[in-house]
Amino acid sequence: MSQYFESNGQQSVNKEDVARSFSQAAATYDQVAALQRQVAESLLNRIPDRAFTNIVDLGCGTGVVAAQLAQRAGTERVFGLDIAEGMLEFSRQQYPQPSLQWCGADAENLPLQNDSVDLVFSSLAVQWCADFQQVCNEILRVLKPGGYCLLATLGPETLHELRSAWQQVDGYVHVNRFIGVERVTKAAMKAGFNCECWQEKVVMRYQELRQLTAELKALGAHNVNSGRPKGLTGRQRIEKLKAGYEIFRDADGWLPASYDVYYLCLEKPA
Repeated sequence: MSQYFESNGQQSVNKEDVARSFSQAAATYDQVAALQRQVAESLLNRIPDRAFTNIVDLGCGTGVVAAQLAQRAGTERVFGLDIAEGMLEFSRQQYPQPSLQWCGADAENLPLQNDSVDLVFSSLAVQWCADFQQVCNEILRVLKPGGYCLLATLGPETLHELRSAWQQVDGYVHVNRFIGVERVTKAAMKAGFNCECWQEKVVMRYQELRQLTAELKALGAHNVNSGRPKGLTGRQRIEKLKAGYEIFRDADGWLPASYDVYYLCLEKPA
């Protein structure tokens, strides 16, 4: 039974563990990334109708979205940036086009020059960063005046059913805890962006809890934080977890898993 990240804006996160976890998931990620595809598509549809010459896909994962961005009219170069080298190697093999450049990068310390990028796109990546304020600062720094950032991240109600079920088992940290919308928008505006934000609740449904936990494991969402349990989860604890989750089963017989998605359209003043 896999465990999952906790991130509280400026909490200590072991970046090596994050990179290793997602690197190991590169080969299985796309097979289970239905939520990620849905959110990315929603974000892609909000890109302003204009040409962007240099684009960054921040947290590019397996490179699917970066390849789509490279097909936009007027695009000359897309930089796929990710902290997980396994994801980057997968992307290089799948999408070897000259217009796509893959680079290892930390979102809190981008390897890009000031005022060098027209558009930063980032879908469901920055929630794993320890300091969202620093992420916003870095995105603002690398964007050209008048440039845009389209960003999707997760809020604190994400996987609240799983969190509640684990609370029936023990007091350890098992499930993601992300910062709320007020802190997200405050960080963006403090960095200097003109900010538009909207929220969406996305509910995925499963017949059995093991399908959800297997999906999270295949995505690379392992728990690397302090407060996590050590060792394997015993059968008795798994049964208690399953019983705790059963109270959420809906009238149609499905187990829901809720995702609290925040979308941001950020514009750097000209």
